[in-house]
Amino acid sequence: MKFTLSWLRDHLDTDATVDDIARTLNAIGLEVEGIEDRGAALASFRIARVIEAVQHPNADRLRQLRVDVGDGVERSVVCGAPNARTGMMGVAALPGDFIPGTGITLKAGEIRGVKSEAMMLSAREMGLGDDHSGIVDLPADAPLGESYVRWAGMDDPVIEISVTPNRGDALSVRGVARDLAAAGLGTLKPWSAPKVAGAYPSPLNWKIEDPRACLYVLGRAVRGVRNGPSPKWLQDRLVAIGLRPISALVDITNFFTFDLGRPLHVFDVAKVKGADLTMRMARDGETLAALNGKAYALTPEDGVIADAAGAEALGGVIGGEPSGCDEATTECFIECALFDPVRVALSGRRHDVRTDARARFERGLDPAFLPDALDAATRMIIELCGGEASEVSFAGAEPAWRRSATLRFDRVRDYGGLDLPAEESVGRLERLGFAVQARDAASVTVAVPSWRNDVASDLSAYRAGGGALAQFAGLDAARAAKAAEGCAAIEPECDLVEEVLRLGGLDAVPAVSLPALAVIPPPAFTAKQARAALARRVLAARGMQESVTFAFMEAATASLFGATPDTLRLVNPIAADLDQMRPTPVASLLLAAARNAARGFADVALAELGASYRDITPEGQAHLAAGVRQGSTPRHWAEAPRGVDALDAKGDALAVLAALGVPMAALQVTPDAPGFYHPGRSGVVRQGPKAVLATFGEVHPKVLSALDLPGPAVAFEVFLDAVPEPKRRKKGAPDLPTFQPVRRDFAFIVEEGVAAEALLRAARGADKALVADAALFDVYRGKGVPEGSKSLAIQVTIQPREATLTDAQIEAVADRVVAAVAKATGAMLRA
Repeated sequence: MKFTLSWLRDHLDTDATVDDIARTLNAIGLEVEGIEDRGAALASFRIARVIEAVQHPNADRLRQLRVDVGDGVERSVVCGAPNARTGMMGVAALPGDFIPGTGITLKAGEIRGVKSEAMMLSAREMGLGDDHSGIVDLPADAPLGESYVRWAGMDDPVIEISVTPNRGDALSVRGVARDLAAAGLGTLKPWSAPKVAGAYPSPLNWKIEDPRACLYVLGRAVRGVRNGPSPKWLQDRLVAIGLRPISALVDITNFFTFDLGRPLHVFDVAKVKGADLTMRMARDGETLAALNGKAYALTPEDGVIADAAGAEALGGVIGGEPSGCDEATTECFIECALFDPVRVALSGRRHDVRTDARARFERGLDPAFLPDALDAATRMIIELCGGEASEVSFAGAEPAWRRSATLRFDRVRDYGGLDLPAEESVGRLERLGFAVQARDAASVTVAVPSWRNDVASDLSAYRAGGGALAQFAGLDAARAAKAAEGCAAIEPECDLVEEVLRLGGLDAVPAVSLPALAVIPPPAFTAKQARAALARRVLAARGMQESVTFAFMEAATASLFGATPDTLRLVNPIAADLDQMRPTPVASLLLAAARNAARGFADVALAELGASYRDITPEGQAHLAAGVRQGSTPRHWAEAPRGVDALDAKGDALAVLAALGVPMAALQVTPDAPGFYHPGRSGVVRQGPKAVLATFGEVHPKVLSALDLPGPAVAFEVFLDAVPEPKRRKKGAPDLPTFQPVRRDFAFIVEEGVAAEALLRAARGADKALVADAALFDVYRGKGVPEGSKSLAIQVTIQPREATLTDAQIEAVADRVVAAVAKATGAMLRA
């Protein structure tokens, strides 16, 4: 929000300096982002008169001037401007002045044998634009010797403030003036809008077809207008805050947007089709040619203003070009409407349209101000453009905005730490426009002004899920009603406490530390965060580099790794090839590996803790620890490098699960890995038949080919959300058996399709009291093993607990192992 000092003083009677105003704005919560003094760099420039302009004796393109800057001294100036002429008024700089447009400090000199003791300036040399076609040509009555900055009204600082989303009233010069006056920095000047009588029936009528599109709208026509350039004072104000003057009618609407925070729009009556302007929702396939020169494809969720030919404006956001006013307009129609803030915000975001009108409508406007704003705008149009006004056309009705709030005086002390007298608290609220309805020794009840829609929503709004505390949709109805009543009682009082505190200056609120909840602080990490941190350390210890990648990618690439529903397609991607939420972080890591390989780094080990996406629900997003290895293992003196394989990925996944406390003996591996893995060289790690904890394996050759990634490459995923919390057991002495274990080797011949995991599980379960572990140490195919079979050699660890085992007891355990494996897998002990 920008405004000039003189503009502010139109509403605020004060002698405060710019620094005092800035200090007060910061203290009351309207943070000053910057103050621009446009005239500071031009303060030394003076209005000068060209006494004589003749051709330079030694240069065809230069002229020799005699210039008077008002001090009684004639100066010689060499000038190359083609418009320099005798008698013209311009702007002069003297030696020692800094020229902002060129970045030089002026010095007296001599050009082609002629002295140059000053400089006549162009707009670009003064930093006021790009015009360098000639020197500035001022009116003949410009005061000789006067400061150009003062004469041009540029000694008017521009103040820019940051406005929080709840303070729509502060997006107006009058709203800012009201806050400053309430804080004691001057007096708010009275403002009123005398009624303008209608001279003829309105040529256009309002209709509200759908209340979602508009709640309340007024309008009236003005005929006989002359829509030329707006007066200088109005253009200067708009230019000062960064707006481009267009025409008197358009400039007036922009003026009211900033002056009173009331966006308006003007239609050219001759361009409107039909006699009605209708507030309705856009229709499928409908488009709008907007005033910014762009065309927008509207949706049924957009509220529009339409005539008989179609949409003419996107309600509360931007007007349409076909019905816009121009220099040929002779009759205009003023629109003054009240739109739903949420719908305006959603439409603006949907179409990426940012306008000053949208910024105000989406924060909420004064619902009681429409008639006065329409009269004020009508009067200014008549004053600047002439003409006469029609009767007022309207539709809808002013919404019920009246509400009250109660402040208990001790809450200012309890919540804000300031022990203010009750009179001071009431006085601050009254200066802001709150009217006292009832008061006793302990509290005051005030009526909330119409322009403060951020204070004290009514009970119906809370019951509808409004207010600062939105209710959970699944809350029990009785509990929801009770919570709504509590919010309706508490939030308005908190709003009043905030108003009382800020008007005294936020820096006056004492800083108080929060009380300590416990002597020992609670853990900084949740259990989920702690698991993620541990997984990150484990993967780093295994030589994997942590990566941070985008959670979105090209849809065609994402389809290689799973389903790509349209609901996960980005509506406004940052790049055309980043338009789909990824099914797995493995996809992002493989793309990173491909980029490394293309640059000569063929052997990489990358890991990431990130999200995968199946659908748009919270349950459709999973948190994973994923990794990719590509190329060969590192060179080592003890063994030759080899290509990475599925077991490398399996080792990474199991290492993470083991660190997270998952019991390894309870895990099983099945071959049903996702389709981007190589079939037969991949697996799924499960805990029980349903709980999938991880996947691993070699990447499918088709995927490698599509990504232009040279193989081999392996990957894994550990689903951190699926990893169960380790059971908390009472800590005791470690279990250290007294007796030494006995290890026996067994070689079994099984069919080729039997998994080693099934054989190991059967061996471990043969005698749970004595068999501590079983591990595979050899796989053999060849001589002595039938075709279609394989030999699996395992080592079984037998751990006695009560006494040293005899040979007979050991043989009995061995027999039970052989029997259990044979029963479970059909294996036969190899001779």
